Amino acid sequence: MAYEFASRLETFPNYRKFETTFAGRPFVVETGKMCGLSNGSAMIRYGETCVLCNVTMSDKPRDGVDFFPLSVEFEEKLYAAGRIPGSFMRREGRPGEHAILSSRVVDRPIRPLFPKDMRNDVCVTMTVMSQDPDCSAEISGMNGASLAIAMSDIPWNGPIAGVFVGLVDGEIVLNPTKEQREHSDLSLTLAASEEKIVMIEAGANEVDEETMMKAIRAGHEEIKKMLAFINSIVAEIGKPKKSFTPVELDHALLADVYANHLEDVKAAMNTDDKNVRDAAMLPIMDAIAAEHPELTAADLDLISYKLQKKVVRTWLLEDGKRVDGRGINEIRPLAAEVGLLPRVHGSGMFTRGQTQVLTICTLGSTKDAQLMDDLSDTPYKRYIHHYNFPPYSVGEARAPRSPGRREIGHGNLAERALIPVLPDQAEFPYTIRCVSEVLSSNGSTSQASICGSTLALMDAGVPIKAPVAGISCGLITDGDPLHGGRWMTMLDIQGVEDFHGDMDFKVGGTRRGITAIQMDIKVDGLTYDIVEEALEKCRKGRLYILDEIIKPVIAEPRAELSKYAPKMFSMMIPVDKIKDVIGKGGKVIQEMCANFNCKIDIEEDGHVFISAVDQDDAKRAIATIKTIVEDPEIGAIYKGRVTRLMNFGAFVEIAPGKEGLVHISKLDDHRVEHVEDVVAVGDPIFVMVTDIDQQGRINLSRKDAIAAIAKKRAEAAQQ
Repeated sequence: MAYEFASRLETFPNYRKFETTFAGRPFVVETGKMCGLSNGSAMIRYGETCVLCNVTMSDKPRDGVDFFPLSVEFEEKLYAAGRIPGSFMRREGRPGEHAILSSRVVDRPIRPLFPKDMRNDVCVTMTVMSQDPDCSAEISGMNGASLAIAMSDIPWNGPIAGVFVGLVDGEIVLNPTKEQREHSDLSLTLAASEEKIVMIEAGANEVDEETMMKAIRAGHEEIKKMLAFINSIVAEIGKPKKSFTPVELDHALLADVYANHLEDVKAAMNTDDKNVRDAAMLPIMDAIAAEHPELTAADLDLISYKLQKKVVRTWLLEDGKRVDGRGINEIRPLAAEVGLLPRVHGSGMFTRGQTQVLTICTLGSTKDAQLMDDLSDTPYKRYIHHYNFPPYSVGEARAPRSPGRREIGHGNLAERALIPVLPDQAEFPYTIRCVSEVLSSNGSTSQASICGSTLALMDAGVPIKAPVAGISCGLITDGDPLHGGRWMTMLDIQGVEDFHGDMDFKVGGTRRGITAIQMDIKVDGLTYDIVEEALEKCRKGRLYILDEIIKPVIAEPRAELSKYAPKMFSMMIPVDKIKDVIGKGGKVIQEMCANFNCKIDIEEDGHVFISAVDQDDAKRAIATIKTIVEDPEIGAIYKGRVTRLMNFGAFVEIAPGKEGLVHISKLDDHRVEHVEDVVAVGDPIFVMVTDIDQQGRINLSRKDAIAAIAKKRAEAAQQ
């Protein structure tokens, strides 16, 4: 029986390629060849960076949810950098910290532009398939995701575009190379639409507000070019947008609820205590549920949200009134403490209203640095900041879980804010870990963790260059600010103002300038005026915290480390001597660690880091290492150990791997008949170096060492 096989060559008739220049480098979009079943797909090539961007949407809305179910995934494949994963399975597992942070950076600018009443699941996936260190995969993914959504059939009010902005030698640089990033005083990720700023994420070396605004404006100009490119592609191959079933409450029902219960909600909301507010809302919602039994739990949650939102926004816009009675630019009651935990290396607690964060600082050796198995620029992290948000901090009765994206994001924000003020490793050779435990949460916990961490670092004796404080600014809008709509900002927003407001603009910094920014918004973007006002209010707020709250508690880092902290010392040795210090199979370094109760880390460039709780142990280790790597000086006295006995003398090890001979005539101040009459193998003895011959052999004398020691003791006794 004959079988016939046939096929034809695929020609990809929908394949299209678009090219432009982005910040001076080629930016290429390919679509229509890969991922034909996605709602929208594009392969982005920026330099040699390749990111595959896909977006999909479910056909039907998800039942029982009162939010838009959007997921944004940034997938780092280590093959993109020619590496094999370091895990046991040798495959990528759960997203790493860098991937999670990149997902958040893309999520924040695209989320506000989806219809708020849509409940269809939308998933955006960016897969890094090739990594060029000079061309950001994060920015490529953001622009690719925006393009994929814009040209898909998914409803969306985009596009947006993003750019990375650096500050090198005082000059603004767009999408800086890896080398430029290493010398940059600014790390700004900016996303914007044609007219408004949509997202700001920044780390900075105390950059002033004016320079920050210049960087934002420069980045926005480049973004406009990318938006023109995206719009031209959408105009050519974009799909018509799908219709969707909006999830909204009956207008007549909502009007009835407002009429019957709005005044009660106003009375319930008029307090600075979150627990009192929540308790007062319960009978109101019970009454609404009894009046309208057809409402689901999701409907009731949405009604509660709309009632509170209406009250909060009306009070602010119409009356200039805040829920807790504060002034628009008034910060909640503040408190700061240090040294709360006796056995930790450093601790600090910062309280702002009902928000309270306790940070603990721990110091470790350089070996404790975190290995980063991802596509970030740094293979090791010397400063680690972890943020924990236990359920009890918001009064929830459930067990704690492992950190989610929010916890990782908040920890990274605090980390960014503090890195610019940390001492160099050469000055302070420690790995530093800060853990911020949120004890109570009512808004701005990430900024409280910055303040608490400053306190903990100084309490631990870490010589930071300047204290850092963080504070947030909120926003309420009524209409489009670009077209005459009203808007107002308020300083130090609490939870209810964050939840029902339009912006959470977080800024950390020193007296000199900004060290970190993170901007979350729920509107379609901010004008320059709003950004400038938020920066200025945050500047004044953080100066108040630094001068009036932190400084009176601890003005500068403690002069000495905790007695429980390891004492770190560093030294340099010749590279060719590293093998001598380590020894065969690590024997020498292991013996030193055991004998001196210390840790010794040696880097490839000859840097040696010694840590011990007792600094005398560390100093003995240093002296031993010096003996190993340096030629002994004639006349120098060492405390050695007898290793071998011969008829003619004893061999003494003055340092690991380095021994000399004490001739029998030099063993004592009198004639010695037998070596074993004076010393035995393993005995510790003092010896003096008397000679080093041309072959490097060391001659030692116990007799001369004893005489020299006796002379010094006699001289000391006379004095």
